Amino acid sequence: MKFFYARVSTADQNLARQLKAAEKYKPDQIFADKSSGKSFDRPEYQKLKAIICTEDELIIKSIDRLGRDRDGIQNELAWFRSHGVIVRIIDIPTTMIEFPAEQQWIGDMVCNILIEVLSCIAQQEREVINKRRQEGIDAMPIVNDHRVSSRTGRSIGRPPCRIDEALFLSLRAQNKAGKLTILECCQKLSISRGTWYNLCKKIGI
Repeated sequence: MKFFYARVSTADQNLARQLKAAEKYKPDQIFADKSSGKSFDRPEYQKLKAIICTEDELIIKSIDRLGRDRDGIQNELAWFRSHGVIVRIIDIPTTMIEFPAEQQWIGDMVCNILIEVLSCIAQQEREVINKRRQEGIDAMPIVNDHRVSSRTGRSIGRPPCRIDEALFLSLRAQNKAGKLTILECCQKLSISRGTWYNLCKKIGI
């Protein structure tokens, strides 16, 4: 059987270009995710791996649709090879060719080189995207100890934790007196231990 796998990173991105490319190869089934390429724990991708069998073919548009982590890509390709699955990547034409048996080693060598180069590029692109996103966040103005988007006016990340200071001071006193553990104090305030320690440091007690 022929399977086609498509992926985009976010829900507002469009799968149409990849699905259009799939039409030429007439796959028996198509799986598509809208999920980051960093992790391979994607619902449709895992469904695909659960049913694909020896001598089946997996077709993808480009190596970065499989993932954007070089080691992860290599591990996934190794998994398919070990299960006898043929992986064809449209943007790597040598993977689309049926080589004569005596020349298969040439095709494998060329494909491996191209896949290594392109998987490195895919990872570098992800790192650049993450770096630019962080630079954008760092450049945002700070309002009430929180980064705020200049475009939308919304704060970025989790909302600031609101703590009843009087209750915190009371619990801290009980903790220091040995009447309550830190875990019990955190549960009463509905905060993490990290937040507890940060508050203690901030208030200086």
